Amino acid sequence: MNSTIAAQNSETSEKILCWYINASNKMQIARITNIPNWYFERMVFPGERLLFDALPSAELEVCRTAETGAVVCERILCDRLQVEEIDPAD
Repeated sequence: MNSTIAAQNSETSEKILCWYINASNKMQIARITNIPNWYFERMVFPGERLLFDALPSAELEVCRTAETGAVVCERILCDRLQVEEIDPAD
């Protein structure tokens, strides 16, 4: 039991703040599917900025419908989407 709580606490402290922007003119679906017991799925509207917490090893899968009607997906490592926090003293 204690090891489960410790694992959850260390997992929480490992989370990073990430952002993604839908630069297209179509709605997209963004989801994280490579982390066990983790559920994240959001609809991202054109021009919308999405902020979310994730583990550094997570992959954001972004899917959209192409002009041909095919579903096109790309995967982005969440550590590449990490928000860089700037020290206000700088």
